[in-house]
Amino acid sequence: MAATEAVASPARAASVLWRFSRPHTVIGTAVSVAGLFAISVDALPSVDAGRAAFHLFWTLVAGLAVNVYIVGINQITDVEIDRVNKPGLPIAAGDLSLERAWWIVAAAGVLPVVLALTQGGLEVVAVVAALAVGTAYSVPPARLKRFAIVASLCVSGVRSAIVNLGVAAHFTSALGDGSPTIPAGVWALTAFVLPFSLAIAVLKDVPDAEGDRAHRIATFTVRHGGRAVLHAGLAVLTLAYLGMATLGPLLVGGADPVLLAVGHLAALAALWAAARSANPSDRAAFTRFYMRVWLLFFLEYAIVPAACLAG
Repeated sequence: MAATEAVASPARAASVLWRFSRPHTVIGTAVSVAGLFAISVDALPSVDAGRAAFHLFWTLVAGLAVNVYIVGINQITDVEIDRVNKPGLPIAAGDLSLERAWWIVAAAGVLPVVLALTQGGLEVVAVVAALAVGTAYSVPPARLKRFAIVASLCVSGVRSAIVNLGVAAHFTSALGDGSPTIPAGVWALTAFVLPFSLAIAVLKDVPDAEGDRAHRIATFTVRHGGRAVLHAGLAVLTLAYLGMATLGPLLVGGADPVLLAVGHLAALAALWAAARSANPSDRAAFTRFYMRVWLLFFLEYAIVPAACLAG
């Protein structure tokens, strides 16, 4: 029995940590870094493979640590809300104590700062900015998540500007001549991810209306209703996809224009197919739709790098 428990304990701890990290956000961060790496390397005249692998690995570690910090601090400060909205999360479910959660969050906050200090001022600014926004979003007295517009801008700002521009600047600086540059493909990704992450930020609150309303978190869903938010999110995503399909080939010189246009139109078709089952009054059904939107977010970091590499 003791041996069985010894084996089960690390596996259970890993499972709790995985749930605590919010897997869809972890995957989103990983594919973002990988996609930005591909675009950055393609834009450089030559890259040492060993040096590239080194920077890719540690950038992934830093990015994932920032991700865990941000989602972790949110769960620590939202325990009562999560017991209504997301009872399966480890703190709300009683599988992780607040003390241990704080230790995880502290380690996840310190690690990327230490790594950034070895890379220079630009990386320190990007990491500290992401951590600061994540803290202000969840922690009193700021607790910016209480304000719908500001909360949405926090999410989109980190996902679009800080991640895309900061990571690309790091890769081009570290693997190139030391001067940070932003390839055209990254600018296009940033322009697309800004509205996309705004849509994610408002859609994520639709299944959480009950707990948010009870704790006076004035999300767009609480103020305007789930159906209005669904329609608004779909409108923003549709405009973003049409914009990339039509303007992307003009903005990203050297990329394969057919792949850019067809890839985004196909993703738009997949979005509307998924939206057919999105019922704001059915929490489970809407959550499935929301996770499909995240799958399309992952796909974006394959479409643009593939178009750049193909061109």
